Amino acid sequence: MFIIESYSLAVVFCLITMLCWGSWANTQKMAARTWRFELFYWDYVIGILLFSIVSAFTLGSVGHQGRDFLTDLKQADSSNVISALFGGVIFNAANILLSAAIAIAGMSVAFPLAIGLALVLGVLINYTAAQKGDPMLLFAGVALIVVAILLNAIAYKKKSMSGQKKVSTKGIGLCITAGVLMAFFYRFVAGAMDLEDFISPAVGKMTPYTAVFIFSLGIFLSNFIFNTILIKRPIAGEPTNYKAYFSGSFSTHMTGVLGGAIWGLGNSLNLIAAGKAGPAISYGLGQGATLIAALWGVFIWKEFRNSPRGTNGLLAAMFCFFIAGLGLVIFAGL
Repeated sequence: MFIIESYSLAVVFCLITMLCWGSWANTQKMAARTWRFELFYWDYVIGILLFSIVSAFTLGSVGHQGRDFLTDLKQADSSNVISALFGGVIFNAANILLSAAIAIAGMSVAFPLAIGLALVLGVLINYTAAQKGDPMLLFAGVALIVVAILLNAIAYKKKSMSGQKKVSTKGIGLCITAGVLMAFFYRFVAGAMDLEDFISPAVGKMTPYTAVFIFSLGIFLSNFIFNTILIKRPIAGEPTNYKAYFSGSFSTHMTGVLGGAIWGLGNSLNLIAAGKAGPAISYGLGQGATLIAALWGVFIWKEFRNSPRGTNGLLAAMFCFFIAGLGLVIFAGL
Protein backbone atom coordinates (compact mmCIF):
# COMPACT_ATOMS: atom_id res chain seq x y z
CA MET A 1 0.00 0.00 0.00
CA PHE A 2 1.06 3.61 -0.43
CA ILE A 3 2.65 5.07 2.72
CA ILE A 4 3.94 8.59 3.45
CA GLU A 5 7.55 8.63 4.63
CA SER A 6 8.24 12.37 5.16
CA TYR A 7 6.67 15.13 7.23
CA SER A 8 6.75 17.58 4.30
CA LEU A 9 4.65 15.25 2.15
CA ALA A 10 2.29 14.73 5.09
CA VAL A 11 1.79 18.51 5.27
CA VAL A 12 1.08 18.63 1.51
CA PHE A 13 -1.54 15.89 1.94
CA CYS A 14 -3.11 17.82 4.84
CA LEU A 15 -3.26 20.98 2.72
CA ILE A 16 -5.02 19.01 -0.04
CA THR A 17 -7.40 17.78 2.65
CA MET A 18 -8.05 21.39 3.60
CA LEU A 19 -8.93 22.20 -0.02
CA CYS A 20 -11.20 19.16 -0.33
CA TRP A 21 -13.00 19.59 3.00
CA GLY A 22 -13.48 23.29 2.33
CA SER A 23 -14.73 22.83 -1.24
CA TRP A 24 -17.16 19.89 -1.22
CA ALA A 25 -20.02 22.11 -0.01
CA ASN A 26 -19.94 23.94 -3.35
CA THR A 27 -21.64 20.90 -4.83
CA GLN A 28 -24.44 21.31 -2.28
CA LYS A 29 -24.79 24.97 -3.23
CA MET A 30 -24.95 23.96 -6.91
CA ALA A 31 -27.56 21.26 -6.32
CA ALA A 32 -29.62 23.43 -3.95
CA ARG A 33 -31.07 25.38 -6.86
CA THR A 34 -33.41 22.47 -7.61
CA TRP A 35 -32.61 19.88 -4.93
CA ARG A 36 -33.32 19.62 -1.21
CA PHE A 37 -30.20 19.17 0.88
CA GLU A 38 -31.64 16.00 2.49
CA LEU A 39 -31.80 14.42 -0.97
CA PHE A 40 -28.39 15.79 -1.95
CA TYR A 41 -26.94 14.29 1.21
CA TRP A 42 -27.75 10.73 0.17
CA ASP A 43 -25.69 11.13 -3.00
CA TYR A 44 -22.93 12.77 -0.97
CA VAL A 45 -22.76 9.78 1.41
CA ILE A 46 -22.74 7.33 -1.50
CA GLY A 47 -19.83 9.30 -2.98
CA ILE A 48 -17.85 8.97 0.27
CA LEU A 49 -18.41 5.19 0.40
CA LEU A 50 -17.58 4.64 -3.28
CA PHE A 51 -14.35 6.60 -2.98
CA SER A 52 -13.28 4.61 0.09
CA ILE A 53 -13.76 1.36 -1.84
CA VAL A 54 -11.79 2.61 -4.85
CA SER A 55 -9.02 3.88 -2.58
CA ALA A 56 -8.86 0.59 -0.66
CA PHE A 57 -8.41 -1.53 -3.79
CA THR A 58 -5.92 0.84 -5.43
CA LEU A 59 -3.56 2.77 -3.12
CA GLY A 60 -4.47 0.48 -0.23
CA SER A 61 -3.57 -2.69 -2.09
CA VAL A 62 -0.61 -1.86 -4.37
CA GLY A 63 3.11 -2.00 -3.60
CA HIS A 64 5.12 -4.18 -1.27
CA GLN A 65 4.86 -2.23 1.99
CA GLY A 66 2.28 -2.99 4.65
CA ARG A 67 -0.79 -5.21 4.50
CA ASP A 68 -3.12 -5.04 1.51
CA PHE A 69 -6.73 -4.01 2.13
CA LEU A 70 -8.41 -7.44 2.24
CA THR A 71 -5.68 -8.97 4.42
CA ASP A 72 -5.89 -6.02 6.79
CA LEU A 73 -9.69 -6.18 6.93
CA LYS A 74 -9.66 -9.91 7.82
CA GLN A 75 -7.27 -9.48 10.75
CA ALA A 76 -8.89 -6.33 12.21
CA ASP A 77 -9.97 -6.65 15.82
CA SER A 78 -13.71 -6.20 16.41
CA SER A 79 -13.12 -3.39 18.93
CA ASN A 80 -11.20 -1.40 16.32
CA VAL A 81 -13.86 -2.05 13.68
CA ILE A 82 -16.53 -0.79 16.10
CA SER A 83 -14.39 2.27 16.91
CA ALA A 84 -14.08 3.25 13.21
CA LEU A 85 -17.78 2.53 12.62
CA PHE A 86 -18.75 4.70 15.58
CA GLY A 87 -16.52 7.45 14.23
CA GLY A 88 -18.58 7.31 11.04
CA VAL A 89 -21.84 7.56 12.98
CA ILE A 90 -20.61 10.60 14.94
CA PHE A 91 -19.30 12.26 11.80
CA ASN A 92 -22.57 11.68 9.97
CA ALA A 93 -24.61 13.22 12.76
CA ALA A 94 -22.29 16.24 12.76
CA ASN A 95 -22.07 16.63 9.00
CA ILE A 96 -25.77 16.33 8.31
CA LEU A 97 -26.34 19.12 10.84
CA LEU A 98 -23.57 21.12 9.11
CA SER A 99 -25.30 20.60 5.75
CA ALA A 100 -28.53 21.90 7.26
CA ALA A 101 -26.63 24.89 8.68
CA ILE A 102 -25.14 25.65 5.25
CA ALA A 103 -28.64 25.59 3.76
CA ILE A 104 -29.83 28.08 6.41
CA ALA A 105 -26.76 30.24 7.14
CA GLY A 106 -24.51 29.95 4.09
CA MET A 107 -20.92 28.67 3.77
CA SER A 108 -19.15 31.79 5.02
CA VAL A 109 -21.06 31.63 8.34
CA ALA A 110 -21.63 27.89 8.89
CA PHE A 111 -18.04 26.77 8.24
CA PRO A 112 -16.21 29.27 10.49
CA LEU A 113 -18.61 28.61 13.37
CA ALA A 114 -19.00 24.83 13.07
CA ILE A 115 -15.65 23.71 11.66
CA GLY A 116 -13.73 26.39 13.53
CA LEU A 117 -15.17 25.08 16.78
CA ALA A 118 -14.46 21.51 15.67
CA LEU A 119 -10.85 22.46 14.90
CA VAL A 120 -10.22 23.91 18.35
CA LEU A 121 -11.86 21.07 20.28
CA GLY A 122 -10.53 18.39 17.91
CA VAL A 123 -6.91 19.49 18.26
CA LEU A 124 -7.24 19.38 22.06
CA ILE A 125 -8.84 15.92 21.98
CA ASN A 126 -6.38 14.42 19.49
CA TYR A 127 -3.30 15.95 21.10
CA THR A 128 -4.32 14.54 24.47
CA ALA A 129 -4.52 11.07 22.90
CA ALA A 130 -1.24 11.31 20.93
CA GLN A 131 1.12 14.11 22.00
CA LYS A 132 3.02 14.70 18.77
CA GLY A 133 4.28 18.18 17.87
CA ASP A 134 5.35 21.31 19.76
CA PRO A 135 2.41 22.15 22.06
CA MET A 136 3.34 25.85 22.32
CA LEU A 137 3.27 26.38 18.55
CA LEU A 138 0.28 24.10 18.09
CA PHE A 139 -1.96 25.83 20.61
CA ALA A 140 -0.71 29.29 19.64
CA GLY A 141 -1.86 28.47 16.12
CA VAL A 142 -5.22 27.32 17.46
CA ALA A 143 -5.52 30.60 19.44
CA LEU A 144 -5.01 32.64 16.26
CA ILE A 145 -7.69 30.58 14.53
CA VAL A 146 -10.07 31.34 17.43
CA VAL A 147 -9.44 35.04 16.81
CA ALA A 148 -10.25 34.49 13.13
CA ILE A 149 -13.54 32.82 14.07
CA LEU A 150 -14.45 35.76 16.34
CA LEU A 151 -13.68 38.23 13.54
CA ASN A 152 -15.99 36.28 11.24
CA ALA A 153 -18.73 36.46 13.88
CA ILE A 154 -18.29 40.23 14.19
CA ALA A 155 -18.41 40.60 10.39
CA TYR A 156 -21.62 38.60 10.31
CA LYS A 157 -23.13 40.73 13.07
CA LYS A 158 -22.39 43.88 11.04
CA LYS A 159 -24.03 42.28 8.02
CA SER A 160 -27.12 41.37 10.08
CA MET A 161 -27.41 44.87 11.53
CA SER A 162 -27.40 46.36 8.02
CA GLY A 163 -30.92 44.99 7.45
CA GLN A 164 -29.93 41.95 5.39
CA LYS A 165 -31.45 38.55 6.00
CA LYS A 166 -30.53 37.30 9.45
CA VAL A 167 -29.55 33.76 10.33
CA SER A 168 -32.00 32.34 12.84
CA THR A 169 -31.05 31.13 16.29
CA LYS A 170 -31.73 27.65 14.91
CA GLY A 171 -29.01 28.16 12.28
CA ILE A 172 -26.44 29.24 14.89
CA GLY A 173 -27.48 26.35 17.17
CA LEU A 174 -26.99 23.88 14.32
CA CYS A 175 -23.49 25.24 13.69
CA ILE A 176 -22.46 24.87 17.34
CA THR A 177 -23.93 21.37 17.71
CA ALA A 178 -22.30 20.23 14.46
CA GLY A 179 -18.94 21.66 15.58
CA VAL A 180 -18.95 19.88 18.94
CA LEU A 181 -19.85 16.53 17.37
CA MET A 182 -17.33 17.01 14.54
CA ALA A 183 -14.53 17.40 17.08
CA PHE A 184 -14.90 13.81 18.30
CA PHE A 185 -15.20 11.61 15.18
CA TYR A 186 -11.50 11.69 14.21
CA ARG A 187 -10.28 10.26 17.51
CA PHE A 188 -12.35 7.09 17.05
CA VAL A 189 -11.01 6.52 13.54
CA ALA A 190 -7.40 7.30 14.48
CA GLY A 191 -7.73 5.04 17.53
CA ALA A 192 -8.53 2.09 15.26
CA MET A 193 -5.16 2.48 13.49
CA ASP A 194 -1.56 1.94 14.53
CA LEU A 195 -0.32 5.52 14.01
CA GLU A 196 3.24 4.58 14.94
CA ASP A 197 3.73 1.99 12.20
CA PHE A 198 1.69 1.75 9.00
CA ILE A 199 4.20 -0.67 7.41
CA SER A 200 3.83 -3.36 10.10
CA PRO A 201 0.79 -2.33 12.16
CA ALA A 202 0.06 -4.07 15.44
CA VAL A 203 -2.14 -7.14 15.13
CA GLY A 204 -5.79 -6.14 15.24
CA LYS A 205 -5.10 -2.52 14.28
CA MET A 206 -6.02 -1.26 10.81
CA THR A 207 -4.21 0.61 8.06
CA PRO A 208 -5.64 4.02 7.05
CA TYR A 209 -7.32 2.56 3.95
CA THR A 210 -9.22 -0.08 5.92
CA ALA A 211 -10.14 2.38 8.67
CA VAL A 212 -11.48 4.83 6.05
CA PHE A 213 -13.64 2.09 4.50
CA ILE A 214 -15.12 1.04 7.87
CA PHE A 215 -15.62 4.69 8.81
CA SER A 216 -17.41 5.34 5.48
CA LEU A 217 -19.57 2.28 6.04
CA GLY A 218 -20.59 3.73 9.41
CA ILE A 219 -21.64 6.95 7.66
CA PHE A 220 -23.65 5.04 5.06
CA LEU A 221 -25.46 2.76 7.51
CA SER A 222 -26.31 5.53 9.98
CA ASN A 223 -27.69 7.62 7.15
CA PHE A 224 -30.67 5.27 6.85
CA ILE A 225 -31.66 6.53 10.32
CA PHE A 226 -30.47 10.16 10.42
CA ASN A 227 -31.44 11.22 6.93
CA THR A 228 -34.74 9.34 6.88
CA ILE A 229 -35.75 11.28 9.99
CA LEU A 230 -34.76 14.56 8.34
CA ILE A 231 -36.60 13.71 5.13
CA LYS A 232 -39.80 13.19 7.12
CA ARG A 233 -39.16 15.93 9.71
CA PRO A 234 -36.85 18.50 8.08
CA ILE A 235 -35.11 21.19 10.10
CA ALA A 236 -36.26 23.76 7.55
CA GLY A 237 -38.82 23.59 4.75
CA GLU A 238 -41.51 21.07 3.92
CA PRO A 239 -41.10 17.28 4.33
CA THR A 240 -39.99 15.37 1.25
CA ASN A 241 -39.76 11.64 0.43
CA TYR A 242 -37.69 8.98 -1.29
CA LYS A 243 -39.90 9.16 -4.37
CA ALA A 244 -38.55 12.68 -4.91
CA TYR A 245 -35.01 11.34 -4.53
CA PHE A 246 -35.42 8.72 -7.24
CA SER A 247 -37.03 11.26 -9.57
CA GLY A 248 -33.83 13.34 -9.59
CA SER A 249 -31.83 13.65 -12.80
CA PHE A 250 -28.57 11.80 -13.36
CA SER A 251 -26.57 15.04 -13.35
CA THR A 252 -28.15 16.12 -10.06
CA HIS A 253 -27.26 12.80 -8.42
CA MET A 254 -23.72 12.97 -9.81
CA THR A 255 -23.26 16.44 -8.30
CA GLY A 256 -23.83 14.96 -4.84
CA VAL A 257 -21.65 11.92 -5.53
CA LEU A 258 -18.87 14.27 -6.67
CA GLY A 259 -19.19 16.21 -3.42
CA GLY A 260 -18.82 13.00 -1.42
CA ALA A 261 -15.81 11.87 -3.49
CA ILE A 262 -14.12 15.24 -2.92
CA TRP A 263 -14.63 14.98 0.84
CA GLY A 264 -13.58 11.31 0.80
CA LEU A 265 -10.32 12.15 -1.01
CA GLY A 266 -9.48 14.70 1.66
CA ASN A 267 -10.36 12.27 4.45
CA SER A 268 -8.18 9.49 3.03
CA LEU A 269 -5.17 11.77 2.53
CA ASN A 270 -5.57 13.17 6.03
CA LEU A 271 -5.55 9.80 7.76
CA ILE A 272 -2.63 8.62 5.61
CA ALA A 273 -0.75 11.75 6.72
CA ALA A 274 -1.59 11.22 10.41
CA GLY A 275 1.16 8.62 10.77
CA LYS A 276 3.90 11.21 10.12
CA ALA A 277 2.25 14.43 11.24
CA GLY A 278 0.37 13.08 14.26
CA PRO A 279 -3.43 13.19 14.61
CA ALA A 280 -3.62 16.64 16.24
CA ILE A 281 -1.62 18.41 13.50
CA SER A 282 -3.19 16.36 10.71
CA TYR A 283 -6.72 17.03 11.95
CA GLY A 284 -6.00 20.69 12.69
CA LEU A 285 -4.62 21.39 9.22
CA GLY A 286 -7.45 19.50 7.55
CA GLN A 287 -10.02 21.54 9.42
CA GLY A 288 -8.37 24.65 8.05
CA ALA A 289 -11.10 23.93 5.52
CA THR A 290 -12.88 26.77 7.30
CA LEU A 291 -10.57 29.19 5.49
CA ILE A 292 -11.25 27.64 2.08
CA ALA A 293 -15.01 27.56 2.63
CA ALA A 294 -15.00 31.19 3.76
CA LEU A 295 -13.10 32.15 0.59
CA TRP A 296 -15.71 30.37 -1.53
CA GLY A 297 -18.56 31.95 0.42
CA VAL A 298 -17.17 35.49 0.27
CA PHE A 299 -15.71 35.66 -3.25
CA ILE A 300 -17.71 33.14 -5.30
CA TRP A 301 -21.14 32.94 -3.67
CA LYS A 302 -21.05 36.61 -2.56
CA GLU A 303 -22.59 35.87 0.82
CA PHE A 304 -21.33 39.20 2.24
CA ARG A 305 -22.31 41.40 -0.72
CA ASN A 306 -23.69 44.85 0.14
CA SER A 307 -22.42 44.56 3.72
CA PRO A 308 -21.73 47.84 5.62
CA ARG A 309 -18.39 49.63 5.59
CA GLY A 310 -15.75 47.92 7.70
CA THR A 311 -16.98 44.39 6.97
CA ASN A 312 -14.36 43.77 4.28
CA GLY A 313 -11.60 44.80 6.68
CA LEU A 314 -12.85 42.32 9.27
CA LEU A 315 -12.96 39.55 6.66
CA ALA A 316 -9.43 40.38 5.50
CA ALA A 317 -8.20 40.24 9.10
CA MET A 318 -10.00 36.93 9.56
CA PHE A 319 -8.15 35.42 6.61
CA CYS A 320 -4.80 36.75 7.89
CA PHE A 321 -5.30 35.26 11.35
CA PHE A 322 -6.38 31.95 9.83
CA ILE A 323 -3.29 31.77 7.62
CA ALA A 324 -0.98 32.71 10.50
CA GLY A 325 -2.64 30.13 12.75
CA LEU A 326 -2.34 27.36 10.16
CA GLY A 327 1.32 28.29 9.64
CA LEU A 328 2.05 27.80 13.36
CA VAL A 329 0.23 24.44 13.30
CA ILE A 330 2.51 23.34 10.43
CA PHE A 331 5.69 24.47 12.22
CA ALA A 332 4.57 22.66 15.38
CA GLY A 333 5.44 19.37 13.69
CA LEU A 334 8.95 20.33 12.51
